[in-house]
Amino acid sequence: MVELSEQLGYDEEEITEAISNLQATVKRRRGGGLQVVEIGGKWAMEVKPIIANHLPKETKSELAPKLLKAASLIAYHQPMPQSRLVELLGQRAYDHIRELAQAGLIGRRRDGNTRRLTTTRRFSEMFGCPHTDRKKVKAWFRDMVVSSGMLDGMESKLALRDETDTDGGTQTTLELGEDE
Repeated sequence: MVELSEQLGYDEEEITEAISNLQATVKRRRGGGLQVVEIGGKWAMEVKPIIANHLPKETKSELAPKLLKAASLIAYHQPMPQSRLVELLGQRAYDHIRELAQAGLIGRRRDGNTRRLTTTRRFSEMFGCPHTDRKKVKAWFRDMVVSSGMLDGMESKLALRDETDTDGGTQTTLELGEDE
């Protein structure tokens, strides 16, 4: 709001009121396909999820299934060392990281001999996460995994399980299944 207020020359209260009015107007429209949502303190206008699946394929920014695994691991464990993702996915992880970064879904920052991988605002928008702060995205993503039942009965398979090693560090083990 502060940024909009400064750029447009209006008070923050006026900006807040205008966005609230726009949100209410869009919500009242019968059969409207758009919604105004707040994502991480910023506002966006997006297609309602209920009709998004009915849009032509060209309008969707779908993520290839091979990239979903890498993106979900990064979201679940962020900030995740690139070297750890390579351990889990093999050498193809480098290609996945490059594609995800080019799509603007992850950020990579140099950290010693590796890079730290985190999600971006674009990731939050694409997956409907209401947060952009990486810690909140991580917590939200973990909640979604647990509530979806993805881990039900998988405790014995070590799926997405954190273990503390003798040095106090955290190591995650994941059974990936078959190669693509």
